[in-house]
Amino acid sequence: MNTKRLRILLIALIGLTPVINGCSYSLSLNSVSIPVTMKTVRVDFIENTAPLVVPTLSQNFTEALKTRIRNTTRLSIVRGEADGVFSGNITDYNISPVSIQATNNNVAPIAGASRLTITVRIKYVYDADKKYSFEDTFTKSEDFTGAIADHEATLVADITKQLTEDIFNKAFASNW
Repeated sequence: MNTKRLRILLIALIGLTPVINGCSYSLSLNSVSIPVTMKTVRVDFIENTAPLVVPTLSQNFTEALKTRIRNTTRLSIVRGEADGVFSGNITDYNISPVSIQATNNNVAPIAGASRLTITVRIKYVYDADKKYSFEDTFTKSEDFTGAIADHEATLVADITKQLTEDIFNKAFASNW
């Protein structure tokens, strides 16, 4: 009986060897796949060039992208030479009405709800295999009611999280 189990185990191990060897190219964690040879990434400062500038948005966005990479990959974030490089800028920060609310006679209508939209242009370069590099625009929006000052910090944090998730997925989840 033990000899039969040993044979089955040996056959199973021999059968799994090609599968294990085939997986040696990349590390996969939560749908993230990064080549084994990729060790470092650099995230350049994401400058805010939007017509409407929020003073802390560039710093917060850059740090949010670094945090997303740091918390979900084995990659080291460096300042100098790196295997992969993110750069870009915030191209739009826009508040626009979504619905109009009627008012009394002789008074202009007001916004019943508004939308905050943030757009970023990101360039990702992976020199070891250029087919994984990209330059793309990412846009996310959130609706709110009332004054922007009452909601801005939460809206910006939510939109930043969505944008960094999209950028991360484009770089590390969809291509590999």
